[in-house]
Amino acid sequence: MTGFLAGLLVAVLPLLAAGFWLGRRTARPESLGGLGTPVEHATFETLHTASLAAPPLRAGLTEETARRSARRLRTLLGTDALCLTDHENLLVWDGVGDHHRTEIMERLAGPLESGRGEAFRLHCELPDCPVRWAMIAPLTVDDRVHGTLVACAPRESAVLVRAAGEVARWVSVQLELADLDRSRTRLIEAEIRALRAQISPHFIFNSLAVIASFVRTDPERARELLLEFADFTRYSFRRHGDFTTLADELHAIDHYLALVRARFGDRLTVTLQIAPEVLPVTLPFLCLQPLVENAVKHGLEGKTGTCRIQITAQDEGAEALVVIEDDGAGMDPGLLRRILAGEISPSGGIGLSNVDDRLRQVYGDDHGLVIETAPGAGMKITARLPKYQPGVHQTARLTPE
Repeated sequence: MTGFLAGLLVAVLPLLAAGFWLGRRTARPESLGGLGTPVEHATFETLHTASLAAPPLRAGLTEETARRSARRLRTLLGTDALCLTDHENLLVWDGVGDHHRTEIMERLAGPLESGRGEAFRLHCELPDCPVRWAMIAPLTVDDRVHGTLVACAPRESAVLVRAAGEVARWVSVQLELADLDRSRTRLIEAEIRALRAQISPHFIFNSLAVIASFVRTDPERARELLLEFADFTRYSFRRHGDFTTLADELHAIDHYLALVRARFGDRLTVTLQIAPEVLPVTLPFLCLQPLVENAVKHGLEGKTGTCRIQITAQDEGAEALVVIEDDGAGMDPGLLRRILAGEISPSGGIGLSNVDDRLRQVYGDDHGLVIETAPGAGMKITARLPKYQPGVHQTARLTPE
């Protein structure tokens, strides 16, 4: 589906719109200012105008996005007036002849229901009214009509009817991409909620049990652990945004490890080697803590002795290289591949696949987790975090403002 949308965006609109522009430029030749042939000049102007109209539409069809994109869309069509509507309201009118608002809204029922365009003569008693015809083109997403694009002109024109239809299809592509963005956002938020739910049952129960065991024998120790528990859960369930810094994530991991050490005592040894220059690096929220929890779980499973965990974060130029390594039971690589592919989800596996999916969604497939393991050989998990990822910063949010 994504390939089809991209193909439609890149191929159909530029060709048809450029042809329409070329026709207008041929009828009214202007100086090209050394920008090439008329076709090249028309193509450049069309693509540039489309690129300016696209960003607002990627936020969906609202009164604000319609207002910000209408002027660019009217420029694409070269019409005297253009308006965008949803099912019930005229969102914006750009150009002349806005006294035709009521008449146009009365004609929307058919195109909104059928999903087919319509051209009709406008009725006007003003002798000098500059618009006499209107072309309604539906805006559809997943075969559902979300609104319409209406182009108004002095006279009937088959070329303008076709051009309005193609621009409406291009707008529909932007709205569909906006819908996909919202779906992706909901998916990521659902994954974070699932991760929080995974942390809650076993970790919270065990932590409270450990704290309770110290209440009578060592009240001060119980108080310290309760504060550690409060700080960790406050961080895990916060809603300040779905991105955090490496420093904040490591701080939460420190609270988590304090509770784990209280439970396992000397059986757990953790070594940290953190380069100060990578502490401000931004990463997806709750990204590293599940990896440390996985190391604790698999490091102590099936062992009567101690478990050693090493956490390192190094400066690698444009990236921060984070490695979490344990000397525990390890895992069969085939089983690990099935966990990461989502085929199975044994206890403790949701965290790995969740983190791997979110890293790939944010940074691309080449930034997924790299995991080295074998039965009895422990596990080494490597994550590469870009320092300067466009669009990702400390205050970034998954949900639109």
